[in-house]
Amino acid sequence: MNKFNKVIYILEKEFKKYNKPTVRRTSAKKDPFKTLIACLLSLRTQDKNTEKASKTLFKVADTPKEIIKLPIKKLEKLIYSSGYYHNKAKTIKHVSKVILEKYKGKVPSNFDDLIKIKGIGRKTANIVLSFAFNKLVLPIDVHCHRIPNRLGWVKTKNPEQTEFALMKILPKKHWREFNSLFILFGKNICTPINPFCSKCPIRKYCKRIEIKKSR
Repeated sequence: MNKFNKVIYILEKEFKKYNKPTVRRTSAKKDPFKTLIACLLSLRTQDKNTEKASKTLFKVADTPKEIIKLPIKKLEKLIYSSGYYHNKAKTIKHVSKVILEKYKGKVPSNFDDLIKIKGIGRKTANIVLSFAFNKLVLPIDVHCHRIPNRLGWVKTKNPEQTEFALMKILPKKHWREFNSLFILFGKNICTPINPFCSKCPIRKYCKRIEIKKSR
């Protein structure tokens, strides 16, 4: 068993009982639009806030047509708990409008069309493709970028570089679970500052690169 298989196997066992991130749980309902909106709400906020804002919004509006009809102030109020609600409301309005007018209310199922929509970046597009359309892609957020560098798997400067580097070395069978696992791992054990190395289940596989202080 190579190091990637060992690490993923251990993390899957470690976080089996944890709730997966809100965006992943939203995608379980196979609604690409709700997955997309939940992802936009998740930017720069804690998962509990994403969950609260998503539930509040989707009770009132969960389609592009319904969101477009919402006054901007009401939309801001509904998603207030996610933070940065002024900008997020504008983005959600714009994205909904484009999807309704250009794609007949259906979220595009390919990367190029998704990133053409202002407000949708590489990570968001890949999350939608992976979680909503079951495509083999690697959504890379800050945890998924930081931890492989810390482990010594890659040596990259940004999430996009990490995505392409991991695509070359990480077995495809792990791509679908990689994002959720490393987010949970990054939030609970391999934290950005002072990680919990003393209780890390994969410590012996980690090169601990640039870790100056741990717990």
